[in-house]
Amino acid sequence: MNFHTRKWVKPEDLNPNGTLFGGSLLRWIDEEAAIYAVIQLENPKVVTKYISEINFVSSARQGDIIELGITATHFGRTSITLRCEVRNKITRKSILTINDIVFVNMGDEGTPVPHGKTEITYVRDRFDDGSEA
Repeated sequence: MNFHTRKWVKPEDLNPNGTLFGGSLLRWIDEEAAIYAVIQLENPKVVTKYISEINFVSSARQGDIIELGITATHFGRTSITLRCEVRNKITRKSILTINDIVFVNMGDEGTPVPHGKTEITYVRDRFDDGSEA
């Protein structure tokens, strides 16, 4: 799993206990997962369909740097299923895992449409670097 997105936990992200508010973290996860799905499906029109059990195993405090890791685990006909892990960047201690986040590929009419993808692709692989000429 690649960890690309990092967030600095700030005062406005805290709950009354002085730890990272779960709602803030879930918003960050949904946004990062949606961006990942958009890139994989090459369509800016994706919607969150399902998020499985969320298992908070530790917390983060003000000043902590956390990182979000997302990877695709399954490609359906019109959907993509992702896995997410969030951890403390410095200690590498896991904060939470989500085994299934499902996004649906949407067409111009706002209905699910097939995406034709079957495996993870990387942006660098989508461009000809001229080396094959």
